Amino acid sequence: MDKFIDKLIDTSWFMKVFALILALLLFDSQYDPDKDVSEMNVPSEHDSEVLEDIPVKSYYDTENLVVTGVPDTVTVTVSGPRANLQQVIVQQDFEVYVDLTEAEIGTQNVPLQISDISERLEVTIEPGSAEVTVQEKVSEDYQVEAEFNQNLLGEGFTAEQPVVEPNTVTITGGKDVVDRIAYVKATMNNLEGPITETVTEAASVSVFDRDMNKLNVVVEPAEIEVTIPVEQLAKTVPIQVVQEGSPASGYVIDSITLDVDEATISGSETVLSETENVRVEVDVSGLEEDTEQTLPVIISDGITEVDPEQVTVRIGVSAVNTGEDEGNDSGEETQDQEQAQNTEETRTLVNLPIQLSGLGENYNARFQTPANGNTSLTVRGPRNEIQGLASNDFDLMLNLEDLEEGDHEVEINVNGPPNLNWSLAVETATITISQKEA
Repeated sequence: MDKFIDKLIDTSWFMKVFALILALLLFDSQYDPDKDVSEMNVPSEHDSEVLEDIPVKSYYDTENLVVTGVPDTVTVTVSGPRANLQQVIVQQDFEVYVDLTEAEIGTQNVPLQISDISERLEVTIEPGSAEVTVQEKVSEDYQVEAEFNQNLLGEGFTAEQPVVEPNTVTITGGKDVVDRIAYVKATMNNLEGPITETVTEAASVSVFDRDMNKLNVVVEPAEIEVTIPVEQLAKTVPIQVVQEGSPASGYVIDSITLDVDEATISGSETVLSETENVRVEVDVSGLEEDTEQTLPVIISDGITEVDPEQVTVRIGVSAVNTGEDEGNDSGEETQDQEQAQNTEETRTLVNLPIQLSGLGENYNARFQTPANGNTSLTVRGPRNEIQGLASNDFDLMLNLEDLEEGDHEVEINVNGPPNLNWSLAVETATITISQKEA
């Protein structure tokens, strides 16, 4: 038997079979089918990494519910084998989420979860939970109020009520939030001044509560169109004729008439309220005959524009008759002079003071408009009467009888010579009545 075994061992095929069996035994002792191939025969390396600003997803019934309180991003700390960790760092194909599919309406604390990441890694989410509020989703329509900075208007310009298109928007959010809506405003963020004409711009819509806290809601449309009608502040005032110089010796100025009696001026509201007229300065120095001139309309400081800028002035001039009547020629001249005197003419008297009557002794009165308590009067009538007029031929009066404290608009009464027609630059005056201090 021993010899048989010795002979068997000495054969070549026996040694091959024995070596194969020994190799299989060694392989079976080392192979683990559950072990990561990347770790076989490689020393284990553990590390950690902090990943910031990882977005958070929410799963809930988006058609009927609104969820608030879920953080937009979180910080995720990952630790474990370097090979697994490196894959997570590079790809970041995991997901952080909150599952609210079974959540009830109200406020509740829910955990933040992570998916699609290797089980060989340890994960920490900061914060690990969130206090969220689940509300019923509601949608309502609201009117939009447009606003813009009035200081952007150019000097002498004013803006009317803005026109909004569309003028209503649909706001969607949680019922509790929608119930708090107090203001829906469209703001023209890109508007620049000075604004001197009507402007149309896109405006973003924002929603606020009563304390002007911005509310987190969905607005449709989120941007609308706003038109701001802009107009120039203007006022119509009489044109005052200011005569300068004297005609040639032996001549007199019979008349000075304008082709227009009024002008439209533009400027700030304060300047317009203080301006009662503009003027034309007519130089009659050395004139011996009727003359027509084109002269500029002169405005005061603060007036930005006047229309017309120029007027046509017609100056009537006649010789002074110093001799006695000479036959028929003298009679004809007298008849011509009488006809000229009966010709109708217009004249403007300026800076006429307005008197007050009927004011109680315990009260004071102050003019608001006209600011200085003076105004202008345009008079039309026969030339011989117009030429001799003076400011003191007219009395301008306000009757303040029975008026109490406060602001009052009172009609201006005029007393003047008969057979003349006149019109005031302003028909009423605004008066502030206050009680005298004791």
